[in-house]
Amino acid sequence: MARRDNLHLPRSLFGRFRPAHAGTGAAGAPNLISTLQAYGGLQAWAARAHRPAQSLGRIGTLEVRLAQTAAEVRQAQKLRYRVFYQEGSAIPNPGRLFARRDVDAYDAICDHLLVLDHGAGAGQHGNRPAVVGTYRLLRQSLAEEYGGFYTAGEFEIGELIARHANLQFLELGRSCVLAPYRNKRTVELLWHGIHAYVMQNRCDVMIGCASLDGTEPKQLALPLSFLHHYARAPEAWRARALPARYVEMNRMSKETIDPKAALRALPPLVKGYLRLGAYIGDGAVIDHEFGTTDVLIVLPVSAIKQRYLEHFDVSRRAA
Repeated sequence: MARRDNLHLPRSLFGRFRPAHAGTGAAGAPNLISTLQAYGGLQAWAARAHRPAQSLGRIGTLEVRLAQTAAEVRQAQKLRYRVFYQEGSAIPNPGRLFARRDVDAYDAICDHLLVLDHGAGAGQHGNRPAVVGTYRLLRQSLAEEYGGFYTAGEFEIGELIARHANLQFLELGRSCVLAPYRNKRTVELLWHGIHAYVMQNRCDVMIGCASLDGTEPKQLALPLSFLHHYARAPEAWRARALPARYVEMNRMSKETIDPKAALRALPPLVKGYLRLGAYIGDGAVIDHEFGTTDVLIVLPVSAIKQRYLEHFDVSRRAA
């Protein structure tokens, strides 16, 4: 669900709308085999079996589709490392530092949505198009088979999922875009790809974490309080931060908040999700590895406003 858009995304599209640790609510996580697969860019058979090879959309030289090879997954991991660790303030563990790639075990069970520039590949990448944007997608069926959603490491999403047992959840994460491509066209193409994926896989709800830069909640009192008072999820869609990691968002009374000032203080990605119709969970979580304060995004597909869906339609644009 990332630092931020570009419409003004300095580091990644839609905040680091990224998964957190195990669980559709369950304990556990992808195992050592998945980790080894991920470092090679390889993926579990169940993650590959359904994957369509066709393009999901194109604008000019830019194309959006799912990664088809281990090499393409590794390119996405390199881009993530560049954005999160080299441009951003994230601190790599020894494995990521050595590989110069942002890798974890979830890479082996996720689909990797790519934006490719077919006009930038010559010279730098041989005949391959350059990967200039990426998003990691984890379907509920695979999360349940391999140990759960990453977001469960920050938020109690188990009850939320059980409350909507007839719906299919999709977790979005590790989103980032190369600096020169942080613009409206790339954002729309990525969201066209996400929407096509949601429709193809019959997903009903998107979840993930969006980040505010900084790890001092007192300094984030205005945006956190605004989200608490104006965007908090209704009970049916609410999930709470894990008790051991819970950070209070209600730091200012509603009467003392200047909504315009609060909106200016929010990352563009969070504002973008709110425009789409997303809800915010109860409580925030400090992520010291990435130097951020995370909030939970819950976006039912049925809540997305029609006028924004039209922005994701790239079929009428010149190829």
